[in-house]
Amino acid sequence: MFHRIFIANRGEVAARLVRACHKMGIEAVCAASQPDLDAGYPYLKEAAEVVNLGPGSAAESYLKMEQVVQAAKQTHCTALHPGWGFLAENPRFAALCGEHGITFIGPAPEVMDRMGRKVSSRIAAAAAGLPVVPGSVGLLKSVEEAIVVANKIGYPVVLKADAGGGGRGIRRCNSEADIQTAFSEASREAIAAFGNGDLYLEKYLLGGRHIEFQILGDGRGKAIHLGERECSIQRRHQKLLEEAPSPVIDAEQRAHYGGLSAAAAAQWNYAGAGTMEYLMADDGKLYFLEMNTRLQVEHPVTEQITGIDIVEAQIRIAAGEGLPCTQEEVQWSGHAMEVRLNAEDPQQDFRPAPGVVEEISFPTGNIRVDTHIVAQSRISPFYDSLLAKVIAYGSTREETIEHMLACLEGADIQGVPTTAKLHQSILQHEDFRAGNFDTLWLGEFLKEALI
Repeated sequence: MFHRIFIANRGEVAARLVRACHKMGIEAVCAASQPDLDAGYPYLKEAAEVVNLGPGSAAESYLKMEQVVQAAKQTHCTALHPGWGFLAENPRFAALCGEHGITFIGPAPEVMDRMGRKVSSRIAAAAAGLPVVPGSVGLLKSVEEAIVVANKIGYPVVLKADAGGGGRGIRRCNSEADIQTAFSEASREAIAAFGNGDLYLEKYLLGGRHIEFQILGDGRGKAIHLGERECSIQRRHQKLLEEAPSPVIDAEQRAHYGGLSAAAAAQWNYAGAGTMEYLMADDGKLYFLEMNTRLQVEHPVTEQITGIDIVEAQIRIAAGEGLPCTQEEVQWSGHAMEVRLNAEDPQQDFRPAPGVVEEISFPTGNIRVDTHIVAQSRISPFYDSLLAKVIAYGSTREETIEHMLACLEGADIQGVPTTAKLHQSILQHEDFRAGNFDTLWLGEFLKEALI
């Protein structure tokens, strides 16, 4: 087992990783930008050592690959956990770690590269027997080729960036005219966001639900799945609320699609935690969208209903200990739900609201709160606005919703606006309680709720 792990991230995920290291008797060394050091977050005080990476801009701190690896080496860390975001899905960074004798806690660089690019991941998924959304076979060479493919599979279609993520480089098209306009727009946005303007095209599935399966692979041809998560409550392709299990997936579907996901991961010699993302069509069939080759923000809901610590499993797999259990040993119990509380103002188009959190507390009881924030913590303008993740759990979905509502109603957060009341409105809506929603539902809800 590793003696020291370098945590190449910040905020809530860094706090989560520090806790996991301490639980396992491992020393955690944290990276931190100057603003994060100035903020004095508790997890930095709990770390065995902290390395100053530089100014507030991520490009000058958390994204400087050589500097991060050098910091890990100089602090005598033999492994590195990237968390999510920043360098977590950068195959060049994973390879650089290996070149310097540092174990990257995640999949091999070549696997990450293949699955991190949308087109190559579609090809790999189809070859592994996963159902993929109809669309272009490879990258689109021109707008004319995009029109030919769209006319063949039928409108509406969606143009997507090959290197995309976070909803950027995506355009829905209902006609040839839309493609003519959207092709150059999506490509320019992708170049600005990812340095890569390559596009591909898929059939746009109206009213789809976003379902994802958590997998764990040992990197040596074995993998298991830990069931699905429902992630359809989204705004502009960004998840706001997740739950497990999904209210529309039954045991037979769980076994089928989970089994396909695990088999594919095993075939790719996938190592560590990963997520297979699917879109559910109106007929109930799931279509592979992409694979996230990292720990997910919403991983706690799966931990709550399986009892498996996914971060600990990542570390043990990277250390060569293998999977935490067999597929037959995975058991699901109860229901869990997570809401992301952000320092944002929903009435101002969710504008981030950096500032000082004067007070922050939550009621206890069937509640887990993952956060790096305490009273008087400063929310930096340089990074995302996540304050905390509130995870509720219960024996049924209805009970879990009530636990979450009670927690949000009793929460005391002062100093910055938050999305807490928005989540309360969602949880109380009859459509949500009935499980009757898709990825477009929140957009329509917000038109009424924020008038």
